[in-house]
Amino acid sequence: MAEGTADGRAELDRRGGPGHTVLLALLAAVPLVKIAWTVGGGSHTREVVTTMGVPNLGEVLVGMVTTRPLLGSLAAVVTSRVVFALFAARGAVPSGRSAGAVARTVALTLVNPLAMGVLCWVFYGPWWGLGVLLASLALRQGLVQEYRAGRRPRPHGRPHDAGRPAAVPPAPWRLRLVAAEQWAALLLTVLVLPVTAFAAALDGLAWDTVLRCEVAAGAHSEQSRLIELRREGNGVVGWDLHAREVVNGLACVKEESLRVRPAWWNS
Repeated sequence: MAEGTADGRAELDRRGGPGHTVLLALLAAVPLVKIAWTVGGGSHTREVVTTMGVPNLGEVLVGMVTTRPLLGSLAAVVTSRVVFALFAARGAVPSGRSAGAVARTVALTLVNPLAMGVLCWVFYGPWWGLGVLLASLALRQGLVQEYRAGRRPRPHGRPHDAGRPAAVPPAPWRLRLVAAEQWAALLLTVLVLPVTAFAAALDGLAWDTVLRCEVAAGAHSEQSRLIELRREGNGVVGWDLHAREVVNGLACVKEESLRVRPAWWNS
């Protein structure tokens, strides 16, 4: 493999790879798309965003991720790979064959997938957690092998640890395995995760708790369904799904269903 190509891949890793760009784009776009579709777009979206505050838009994404196992699991796998690529490009994967080097490689390979697996276990259940753990481990083996073999340059242009001989070319089957892992990671990152995220944004489910509250309507009050935007005193500030405006709600009771409108593909 050409050195220039290896240099380019290592530099891409140092920037977090394509996953870094995709995650940033989704972080910026998905919450706004979610609000716009859920509340009806236009001035309604501006009203909700103004009430929530731009710094709190992350709460929309958190609400989506924690209530949708597939989206949360995909995000965990991609994030795990981005973090690993970032640290591997900075020399975190030792290339030696000593017991200490192998132990450090195993620890580096396991710690983030285990953390992501535990989080998904907590939110979605043991099978989701196990799936995230195994997928995260599988989608970093190619990077581990390439950095340990010296096929991706290390920081300061050092392709190998100082004083070590050049790496033995890997077997063809190993190269095919690495290529398949990298293509799978790329497909997951640039296609599957974005499609799943935007599908969740357009599914017609609220991003936060749906409440039935007493809302002032002139001289009297009436029951109305609200999407909670923030807590305030002994009530909430929420988006009134019937009046289509931000209101104050009192004596609120949580509803089990998050469904507030049909999904985009059913409308």
